[in-house]
Amino acid sequence: MTAASRGALSVVGGSIGRMTDTTAFDWRSFLLGWSGEWADSLPDGETQGEDDEAARQARWLGFPPAAEERIAAMEERLGRRLPPSYREFLEVSDGWRHAGGFVWLLAGTREAHWHDNASGLSDMFTEYLDEDAGPEERREADLWRRGLQLDVESDATYVLLDPEDVDENGEWAVYTWASWRAAPPERHANFLEFMREMHREFHRLRARPGDGEPVFVSDTTRKLDAQVAEARLQALRGGWERAQRALDEAKEYGRPRAAGLGDQIRRLLGETHMVYFEDVVTDPRYTPDLLPPLVAEHAAHSYRADSTLGFHLRGADEALLSQAHAMLEQVRNGTYRYTAAGPFGEAVERARELARWGDTDEAWRTLVEALPQWEPLGPDHLAPLGWVADPVLGPLLTPERGRELLSTPRGGQAGEAPGPTAGLDPGDLAWLAEPDPGNNRTSYRFVLVEGVEPAELPGRLADGDGTVLNEPLTSWEARHRALRDQREFSAYDDRALMAVGRAGTGWSFAFDGDPARFDRWRFVSPAASVSEGTRAVVVWSGLRTRHGGPFFHLSVARDGVEQYAFTYADGEVRSSGEIPSALDPSRFFGDPEDGAGTERSLLEAVAGEFGAHLPRHAIVNGRLHTFATRSWTRPPRDGETYMVIRIHHGTEAPADGERAGGEGTGSSWTGTGAQPE
Repeated sequence: MTAASRGALSVVGGSIGRMTDTTAFDWRSFLLGWSGEWADSLPDGETQGEDDEAARQARWLGFPPAAEERIAAMEERLGRRLPPSYREFLEVSDGWRHAGGFVWLLAGTREAHWHDNASGLSDMFTEYLDEDAGPEERREADLWRRGLQLDVESDATYVLLDPEDVDENGEWAVYTWASWRAAPPERHANFLEFMREMHREFHRLRARPGDGEPVFVSDTTRKLDAQVAEARLQALRGGWERAQRALDEAKEYGRPRAAGLGDQIRRLLGETHMVYFEDVVTDPRYTPDLLPPLVAEHAAHSYRADSTLGFHLRGADEALLSQAHAMLEQVRNGTYRYTAAGPFGEAVERARELARWGDTDEAWRTLVEALPQWEPLGPDHLAPLGWVADPVLGPLLTPERGRELLSTPRGGQAGEAPGPTAGLDPGDLAWLAEPDPGNNRTSYRFVLVEGVEPAELPGRLADGDGTVLNEPLTSWEARHRALRDQREFSAYDDRALMAVGRAGTGWSFAFDGDPARFDRWRFVSPAASVSEGTRAVVVWSGLRTRHGGPFFHLSVARDGVEQYAFTYADGEVRSSGEIPSALDPSRFFGDPEDGAGTERSLLEAVAGEFGAHLPRHAIVNGRLHTFATRSWTRPPRDGETYMVIRIHHGTEAPADGERAGGEGTGSSWTGTGAQPE
């Protein structure tokens, strides 16, 4: 391979090559190619001044080469040997015009000089440092005293070589900074990489011509556009990693479609920062699938003003903006539903039904197995994406699953299917004994009911309005909404907010991950009442709780009658009925210091005895239907005191004995024996 074939404008492996060995770089080919592109990009009569017109005619942005004597004299003047890539550049051109869009003249041997804080920026950056700023931050602030300034004429843009940021090849890092960019100085590994970036910046600025301007076309743009087209096919065959690299490179040159296609890959990998599906989302063909994840990301950050929703919908008309705001309301209130055409769309509906009852592993398998039948909405569509905004389907996505989806051939393309990702649900109960990331799940309770659908559980565990399931919500959303709507708070009532779903073959569950404090003297197990015509299991664990001491309760009932139960609390066990040997409490409560080990053993025994499990991913990360149960505590007896607090809003008439008040006024009672009327 010749040196010229390794230049920045050559095709290497189907992409615009990027060299790391600066000593082999063909500067002349690179600079000639750039100059020709610059000259061709200018409409007639649009050069600025005689020098630019001469450069356009000559198709050369540079100057004559610097003789070795001039370079040596410069090094003597500076007292330092120049870094290799800058030195080699000077041997080809003693300076450069139009380095990118904002540096109009770059220094050669005569103009380069130590900046020596001439701008006063060292003082400014030092002033901005925190008291605990580290050596790296302080060294960066001092750049303005020691740097070699290369910008001669620019749009308030500084270009400095740093003689103290040197790599093993003797290359100095280049830093650029402009106040109007509102960003820290940008670092380039060496002068060659700086010039490459300026060439890419030139292309990015030419990629979007103004009104009436011709579209800029060159060998580089043609090669990159062909690269984008091939990357799209590669992605549909499952080769997303290679496709992503090619698209990212094309994006750096500002090529249309590259960012929108690459963002589709990034979003399925779980990335959301700076993902806007540029140039694609505003196309009516793709809006139904690409707008939902963009809107959902906006909704997830409630601090964003809704007026900014259209900021990244560049070129959107009023109809699209109206659609985006309407979709935002759907996403926020949980009513958005993703749909798709054909067999894949049918699989989406099956997957949603599975996911809303907690079977997220099977829901995912349903989606990914139907993926080969998915058809893109147009030539710039790489994968289904709208489902990530669906409140029930969205939680199915993990980075590992995103890679599996992207690796699956689809859209009519052939390729090798990937192996399935591991399921997220362990298929047991023991995961409840594992500390959660915040170590907050120290107490929980659940009910298992055999042979009953999840939708039937409210009718067995609740009264009145509580027999209607809420729409699927995360656990945080469900509790926040319940507290927002609650008007009465009672010291004697313990109505559990429970999520429901399927607990394996033949079982349903109701789960409360943040229960009230356990009161062994007033606790009433719901096992008997929920077991009419079937069998029910109730577990309430607090072996790791930080309040009230460790406890554990198990009760089992059939046909409305409790068969057996035991409660461990205050260091002792109380039991009733004939407990199976596998669940005999004497097997578990011997070492009071081993709460986590005891908890795991108990949960393994319960799972083994009944063949039921709880879906970890759905409970922790998903959205499930919820409802509020009847109280898990008995009513107060004569002589027992309690408190009830009711919140009044608006102009409700106070009940007897209440204080009158406006919105937000609370009234409380302390009573004995019975609830106040």
